[in-house]
Amino acid sequence: MLDKTESKNFALIGAAGYIAPRHMRAIKDTGNKLLAALDPFDSVGIIDSYFPATDFFTETERFDRHLDKLKRGKTNKVDFVSICSPNYLHDAHIRLALRNNANAICEKPLLLNPWNIDSLTEIEKESGRKIYNILQLRHHPVIVSLKEKFDKLPNDKKHNIQLTYITSRGKWYYYSWKGAEEKSGGIVTNIGIHFFDMLSWIFGKVQNSHLHLMQPNKASGMLELENANVSWYLSLDSNDIPANAKENGLTTYRSITIDDEEIEFSGGFTDLHTLSYEKILNGNGFGIEDSRQSIEIAHMIRNQSLSKNKFDLHPFVKK
Repeated sequence: MLDKTESKNFALIGAAGYIAPRHMRAIKDTGNKLLAALDPFDSVGIIDSYFPATDFFTETERFDRHLDKLKRGKTNKVDFVSICSPNYLHDAHIRLALRNNANAICEKPLLLNPWNIDSLTEIEKESGRKIYNILQLRHHPVIVSLKEKFDKLPNDKKHNIQLTYITSRGKWYYYSWKGAEEKSGGIVTNIGIHFFDMLSWIFGKVQNSHLHLMQPNKASGMLELENANVSWYLSLDSNDIPANAKENGLTTYRSITIDDEEIEFSGGFTDLHTLSYEKILNGNGFGIEDSRQSIEIAHMIRNQSLSKNKFDLHPFVKK
């Protein structure tokens, strides 16, 4: 059992990635130390902004050996390994963390395939350590308020939700691991899983899914949840950004309407990783079971055939 009053020792896998600085900041802001970091790419000067004394490795084998040495020493044992590696490596890197007697804090998606969830649960029990998933939208004040609101309402109707998320990506994206579906899970997993998790957290288990569009850079469909029908549209295509957003210089467009009421949550994202770490360190983080439904939803959608049922097409698909 961790002593919540003491500073904790962290290691980080995926130090050169886009999301890694948010984890470094969260480790620092919560008063902890980053002892070691791993990435096959050595463009990791950002570490100097947070933990310049961190030991850095470009080879997994040497990093694993280093954690093993720390584990066997009397001091500087690693308490947590933060995982920011490509999606398809999360499973292996979680196992690496637990082998070294450390808890794992993993970026979304925890896994690409649902059938690996139970084996991770078994390994977690065997190790006596915990596996946490960063589900930061569940900490966003607007989303928390939404859940509190709908939890109090009677479950006698299905709400109508329209989700639109467009985040522009250049050509580089399709040459990176993110553009390879077998490594990232494609747009539905890499981009959409945040929202599928948030919506199913509020509106209940999935009952059905209809896929209306599936391309490498955009996808759309209808997701039927216990208490909501969700018409969703995800895109990496800058041409999909609405004209008024483009005029304001925006390269990302995010919109959620519930029963024709727009939900505004464009801000408030900057500190959500730090808040996630605070919750985890206090014993209130999100675990494997919290991640299960969004993993199952994303896997189901990306393996579906296009539906012949064209009811409730998203307006962007109609266009």
